[in-house]
Amino acid sequence: DLDALGTHTIWIDCDVIQADGGTRTASITGGFVALILALRKIFQAGEIKEFPVKEHLAAISVGIVDQCPLLDLKYDEDKAAEVDMNVVMLDCGEFVEVQGTAEGKTYSRDQLNILLDMAEQGIRSHIAAQKKILGHVLST
Repeated sequence: DLDALGTHTIWIDCDVIQADGGTRTASITGGFVALILALRKIFQAGEIKEFPVKEHLAAISVGIVDQCPLLDLKYDEDKAAEVDMNVVMLDCGEFVEVQGTAEGKTYSRDQLNILLDMAEQGIRSHIAAQKKILGHVLST
């Protein structure tokens, strides 16, 4: 809820220091944690009256390498992927972004569904880690 921010502007700049692929999705997932920490600070200081984020968000990469669907592709897997996809989801299961590209071979609707199911499982794991780190801040 951007209206809840009032006149505040928050910039999140993510530099992934250590990764083996998936830096964009790591930036989204980690950037969300940074956003919540920043919002918690200004909320607790009374600078905003309502917490503007209502649910968790995370991202992950999936792809097909050597005809095998993979979750959270490493650099060498991403480079060799026949299909490369980034998925961003909310905790409720709604999609924020699905960006997928065939990079050598096309893929079927069944393969797409498998990739999306894998992505959802991976994102649920990321969101569980976020909740462990942040506590129940979104319950305020």
